[in-house]
Amino acid sequence: QVQLVESGGGLVQAGGSLRLSCAASGRTFSDYAMGWFRQVPGKEREFAAAISRSGGNTAYADSVKGRFTISRDNAKNTVYLQMNSLKAEDTAVYYCAAKIAQNLFTVVTGPYNYWGQGTQVTVSS
Repeated sequence: QVQLVESGGGLVQAGGSLRLSCAASGRTFSDYAMGWFRQVPGKEREFAAAISRSGGNTAYADSVKGRFTISRDNAKNTVYLQMNSLKAEDTAVYYCAAKIAQNLFTVVTGPYNYWGQGTQVTVSS
């Protein structure tokens, strides 16, 4: 089992940047494909980005493609989400997620088994 703790959220003006971090503990981090999701109150949680165990393959929702970058450091047991050119519609609670993957190169867009507690990102227009 893995435990996930997100950090790095906050308030930023439109056009600005934030970097979210998700620190994992427990089972070997490199066993997990990782993802970032986000949720606005009253709406379903939506996929934002995902990365394979090796870090070599990534996937993005169309809404964030070209602005967000997911990366991971397996030595530090951490996955990141660099968010640039932020828009008001990016305001949400952002969640880190993990899923055991057999293949080093598989990107998982869902469903995930383990979730963090979330971190709030607010973009002011």
